[in-house]
Amino acid sequence: MKICFATHNADKAREVQEMLPANIEILDLKSLGFHEEIEENGTTIRENALIKAKAVFDKLNIPCFADDTGLEVFSLNGEPGVFSARYAGSQKDPEANMARLLGNLEGKTDRTAQFKTVIAYIGNDGTEHVFEGIATGHILEKKRGQQGFGYDPVFQPTGFGQSFAEMSTQEKNRISHRAKAFEKLVSYLKSHSQ
Repeated sequence: MKICFATHNADKAREVQEMLPANIEILDLKSLGFHEEIEENGTTIRENALIKAKAVFDKLNIPCFADDTGLEVFSLNGEPGVFSARYAGSQKDPEANMARLLGNLEGKTDRTAQFKTVIAYIGNDGTEHVFEGIATGHILEKKRGQQGFGYDPVFQPTGFGQSFAEMSTQEKNRISHRAKAFEKLVSYLKSHSQ
């Protein structure tokens, strides 16, 4: 069974492949000759994941999944949410994004937040399935740690004394939103690939 992961990142595709049985082969967009930019113009993380999966499924006509992730801060009405990567502008600068987030939280006592990953999977018959993973926590007052990417230096998960950026990749992957969403996808694929 061949499934497309709607990403140009071969490392991400390989990571998912390692979680799956040998009868399921993950292919990335590059290996399938899909080089178009997909416009993510949804208003939610879920919509963006579905937009990407549909665009690839419609063009390549093979089972496909896409993921989208955002950080939602409750006292900011869910911001940055769907705009997480470009919160401080279209240049997608993580430092500027964190600076804007910390500025917007100045003086706020409620700093609770969650990372959300949504994976949209479209099967052979065109049926859509959505898998969601959430990591709850809060936004720190200043950055801590050198690991990870994006908002990891300012996000401390619930029940831990470290930010995501202070954890090893292995530690983070055991509890992250992305890992939880992919676990759900993998268990679905395993049970439907016989």
